Amino acid sequence: MRLATILHLAIIAVLITAATSQAPPIRYINHTVVDNAGWFFNSTTNTTAANYSSWAASQTFNLGDYLIFRTSSNQTVIQTYNLTTFKNCSIDHSSDNDTVVYNGGNTVFDQALTIPVPLTIQGPNYFFSDANDGIQCQYGLAFEINVNRGLGLPPSLNQPPPPPYREPPGPDSASPPITIPAGGKGLGNDGFKNGLSVHVIACAVLFALLAVNGGIGVVFS
Repeated sequence: MRLATILHLAIIAVLITAATSQAPPIRYINHTVVDNAGWFFNSTTNTTAANYSSWAASQTFNLGDYLIFRTSSNQTVIQTYNLTTFKNCSIDHSSDNDTVVYNGGNTVFDQALTIPVPLTIQGPNYFFSDANDGIQCQYGLAFEINVNRGLGLPPSLNQPPPPPYREPPGPDSASPPITIPAGGKGLGNDGFKNGLSVHVIACAVLFALLAVNGGIGVVFS
C-alpha cells in the first residue's frame, strides 16, 4: 500500500513538471544579446566579445519578443530570414522582403548604440554583422534562432504595412480636369434661371446700346 502511494505521488510530480515546462509564456521578453558582453568585434584580433551561437542556444524566443543589441557603429545588425544571405555574410543578393539592415552605412565610428529588434516572423531568424566586408560575420559575429509562436504578435506589432510612398505632384503638374455636374451648374454658378439663354441676353444688350447711340429709332410711350 505504501509503495503504491509513493508511485502515485511520483507520477503526479512528473506530470506537474512536464506541464510546467510546456506552459506557454505569460509575457513578452526583451533579450539583451549576451547581456553585458554586447555585440562587439575586435578588428585587431578578429575576435568577438562572446560566443553568440552558444548564447542563442540557451534562450527561448517567441513572437513579440525583442532582441536588444548593445553595440557601437563599428558593427552592423542584419536580421534576415534568408539562409543563403546568412551563410554568405552579405546582403548583396537579399531583398526587402527577407532582410532588414539596422545602422548600416553609419560613418561615425565608435558611437554607442542600442538597437531593439522585434521578432515578428515565426521560424528561423538569422542575425549577423556585415561590417568589414563580412569579416565580422565570418569570425563569429552571427547567430541563428528559432522563434516560437508563444502569445502571438501584440497589437503594436501586428499592423498592416504602410502604403507605398508616392511622389507628390510638382508645381508644373497639370491640374485635373473639372467635371461640371449635369444640370448646367458649375463651380459657384447657379446657372441661368427661367430658361434665359446667353444668346437672348446678348441680343437684348446690343439692342439697348444701339438705341442709346441713335443707331435705331425707338419710341417709348
